[in-house]
Amino acid sequence: MSEVRHPLFRLISHLRKHRLTVILATLCSILNKIWDLAPPLLIGMAIDVVAEGEKSFLASMGYPDVYDQLLILTIFTVIIWVLESLFQYLYDILWRNLAQTVQHELRMQTYRHIQDLEMQWFSEQSTGRLMSILNDDVNQLERFLDKGATDLLHVATTVIVVSTIMFLVTPEVAILGITPIPVIVTGSFLYQRRIGIRYSKVRREVAELNSILNNNLAGITTIKSFTAEEREANRVSKASQIYREANKEAIRLSASFIPLIRMAILFAFTANMLVGGWYALEGKIGLGEYSVIVFITQRLLWPLTRLGETFDLYQRAMASTSRVLDLLDTEVSIIEGKNSLASVSGDIEFSNISFSYKGREEVLKEINLKINSGQTIGLVGPTGSGKTTLIRLLLRFIEPSKGFIKLDNENIRDLTLNSIRGSISLVSQTTTLFPGSVRDNIMYGNLDATEMQLIEAARIAEATNFIDNLPDGWETNIGEDGHKLSGGQRQRIAIARAILKDSPILILDEATSNVDNETEAALKRSINLISKNRTTIIIAHRLSTVRNSDLIAVLEDGGINEIGTHEELLKTGGLYSRLWQVQTGEEIS
Repeated sequence: MSEVRHPLFRLISHLRKHRLTVILATLCSILNKIWDLAPPLLIGMAIDVVAEGEKSFLASMGYPDVYDQLLILTIFTVIIWVLESLFQYLYDILWRNLAQTVQHELRMQTYRHIQDLEMQWFSEQSTGRLMSILNDDVNQLERFLDKGATDLLHVATTVIVVSTIMFLVTPEVAILGITPIPVIVTGSFLYQRRIGIRYSKVRREVAELNSILNNNLAGITTIKSFTAEEREANRVSKASQIYREANKEAIRLSASFIPLIRMAILFAFTANMLVGGWYALEGKIGLGEYSVIVFITQRLLWPLTRLGETFDLYQRAMASTSRVLDLLDTEVSIIEGKNSLASVSGDIEFSNISFSYKGREEVLKEINLKINSGQTIGLVGPTGSGKTTLIRLLLRFIEPSKGFIKLDNENIRDLTLNSIRGSISLVSQTTTLFPGSVRDNIMYGNLDATEMQLIEAARIAEATNFIDNLPDGWETNIGEDGHKLSGGQRQRIAIARAILKDSPILILDEATSNVDNETEAALKRSINLISKNRTTIIIAHRLSTVRNSDLIAVLEDGGINEIGTHEELLKTGGLYSRLWQVQTGEEIS
């Protein structure tokens, strides 16, 4: 079993290529805090000058004149404030730019990785969870790098620098000042472990809430048609309430941390004031040194009150880091080959193909099917007989559990995915369009197409008439997933897009199932035109769609039940002829 690495180490490993930026940002944060801690020393020295005059610390350094001493302190003050401001500007720029860069890179790496994962993985995922990771979790990490990393560095620098100064001034008082620090740090680690569990739960619940919201917004038509608005509002309310309660648990623990730290700080601060005051009254330390102790103690302990907030931010970031990097670590099970076909003629062979979805019986059982280049083949059969699964296997969206598929006598496992998918145009029952214009969506098939090719593709798909009648013609924005268009219009754009791709293999998966008779007739005319001189696979429930195919394969119970031309299959009196009778009412003698 592989060792589970802490999210922080995984994040540091992931930031390796930004090592120089991290080092510079860290150095600037440390130097900023060092100069930020200098004013208490200046205040102590100023009090020392006023109280001791020619016997002050600066006098012992060779500057006996009191006015010279004050001038030196003034110069030091200006230098320190300038340096503090400069390094604050630098670390702010470095950390913020790093945060934005890492946010962008992680989001893009995660998105690209998701695109490479097989389709079966998607069927097991929640869209809301993936959206939560790509947005909320990546943003949470950005917030930590923007602010939390600097806070942690400042606290560590403060503890080291101030403890050193206090030990140099008076070790006895320093011990009292730093006594609460181990308690605070130990408590902080115990606290962050406990709150880390709670924030992991918060991330899970927000993913569940996002999933419900995403599904409901996508299915708003169904919700309205079933008058289920109140029911869905209650479901969202329940998920939101669970998310709220998960946050409440984290908030309750988070809120208790700072008051406990304040009590520890109170002990150290009052002890230093009291003991330091005794030492000053007894002449063991000077008035300036006592002033340094009082001010520096406050500078040491007060930032620790923000440690809870910083750890809170840190734990949120670590919970998010785990989710993002776990997704990035998801293995891509479909390993593409290295060969690439210079040109594809379109010969396809399925050999002993078997396949089953996870936790289900076999969908396909030892399928053998050969499709010659330029041939049109229809795949028909009952719902669930494996027609679409066969196409998904050809596209390598999923992998067969047994057997192999050849494209132009090359095993598709040996080919690059671009070589396979680039040679196939797919028009599916569920048409996916993208926000943008009609032109953009058709050009999606071939971004290098000319205006003449674009118009010709739309003409063959019989889409030009409705495009010309749109408010802005080709530039009309069709909305998210083309919701401003009818089902038939969407399908014609999808066919025009496939035509423009001009691939040697065309797959039509129920492309005419959800349209009216007139649109179906138009789509059939388009299909007849574009299927010439290319290998065409047509999946259809309406047998009239595949009637003119060179070959029709009938799938049933995971196997090919019968195969032949339309006329041959009618004569056999098998499943195809029975389906034909049901659909047409014709009596087959």
